[in-house]
Amino acid sequence: MGFNKKLLRARLENAAITFVNTLLQAFHKSKAERTGEKIDTDAMELTFEDHFDGDTLNTDIWRAHNAFGVRKGGFWSGSQLRVENSNLIITTEYLENGEFGPAWYTSGIETEDRFEQAFGYFECRCIPAKGQGLWSAFWMMNANVHNVTGHSRNGAEIDIFESPFWFRGENKRNRVTLNLHYNGYGLHTRYKNVGIFQLDNDPYENYNTYGVKWTPDAYTFYINGYPVAKTSWGGVSQKPEYLILSCEVDGGDAIPTRGWSGYIERNDKKTFKAEFKVDYVRAYRFR
Repeated sequence: MGFNKKLLRARLENAAITFVNTLLQAFHKSKAERTGEKIDTDAMELTFEDHFDGDTLNTDIWRAHNAFGVRKGGFWSGSQLRVENSNLIITTEYLENGEFGPAWYTSGIETEDRFEQAFGYFECRCIPAKGQGLWSAFWMMNANVHNVTGHSRNGAEIDIFESPFWFRGENKRNRVTLNLHYNGYGLHTRYKNVGIFQLDNDPYENYNTYGVKWTPDAYTFYINGYPVAKTSWGGVSQKPEYLILSCEVDGGDAIPTRGWSGYIERNDKKTFKAEFKVDYVRAYRFR
């Protein structure tokens, strides 16, 4: 077997991310309190909404994120998407006869070239997929996040929520993490953990809302309509960004590895199936 640079890089990155998040779990976590001023969407203009009614994904507003194929420790495939009971469902599972061969499969979709907006309030209501070695996310970005500029005013990855903590056990899994990235994903990448927040319910069994109010001066993150964190780190993005819903498998070059979400190979390949359920996605602009 030849030397796999992509896999080695993924393992090193995952080891670093796991180490950092272990520290963050200990020192940078808070409760998602239902305090502060609740977001008032009635004072805003609705610009985007999908309740996933019907029985097919609306491809007028959604498309595959980064095309289907190799994605981290598995593959993204359109076969792992369905619309059912007014929910988008992204399924993660091991397929012996998957379209790219035996492997772990999941998926991700985006609104690039269909809906992009600078500033406003962006929210989804969902239940993340539960299981070891994977995580669900609602996030935003644009192509400029890959450019090295020294700041993120030309574009950032805004992780409105990510859910990698299921494997940490009953007392630690009911948390989500909020993050920002810019300067691409190489040696010059910049990253900030905005916070890790423990919910007052089990997010893997209950619907919760995750949102961000994005102004020219700051990002304010919300859980269930209440503010939990505010930051202008890196210089707030001033460019339109698109929406992304996804599930990820820890690893690289379609080979699973241990990472911040655990190790997916510890699940039973024959029976394991995890579902990321999204009730709705909405976007608003300020009047």
